[in-house]
Amino acid sequence: MKPTISRYPVPELKDLPEDLRTRILEVQDKAGFVPNVFLALAHRPAEWRAFMAYHDALLLKDTGSLSKGEREMIIVATSAANQCLYCVVAHGAILRVYEKKPLIADQLATNYRKADITPRQRAMLDFAMKVCTNSAAVEEADFEALRAHGFDDEDIWDIGAITAFFGLSNRIANLSGMRPNDEFYLMGRVPREKK
Repeated sequence: MKPTISRYPVPELKDLPEDLRTRILEVQDKAGFVPNVFLALAHRPAEWRAFMAYHDALLLKDTGSLSKGEREMIIVATSAANQCLYCVVAHGAILRVYEKKPLIADQLATNYRKADITPRQRAMLDFAMKVCTNSAAVEEADFEALRAHGFDDEDIWDIGAITAFFGLSNRIANLSGMRPNDEFYLMGRVPREKK
């Protein structure tokens, strides 16, 4: 028996509004499977649209100095702090693919301070973790520490916004009991089979 992907009802793809179905099929064509988050959140189409719009605004933009891999580092480290299995597994897979480092996601999810990352990335994650666990304590010295590593104020906003957005995502995933797709566990760890 296949485990459920959410404790809430998961709609059938054929029953979804056209815009959701189109986006999900595009993802399926690219990834080879439908990430469970797309189906689990489709329980509420209006919220799905809002969630995906903010997700895309943060992660698909071409401005700022954060690489795609660094954005995923923030997600993995802070999702681990929030004990979100779905986001650690799914975004860990994406991180391994972007960085071409099969060990990086496990290191970041376990203890980012001991991960094989640059001092710049360590400063980025120090800040992200502060936003994640104690945002009321963020102060100007935190901004100065990041500026010393070449981050500007817009980059700092991005670090904080990604952290905050995935704080919401982590909580929704935990609330719904969202299960990561089995496909994510091996992504970026072993070479892909040639088609």
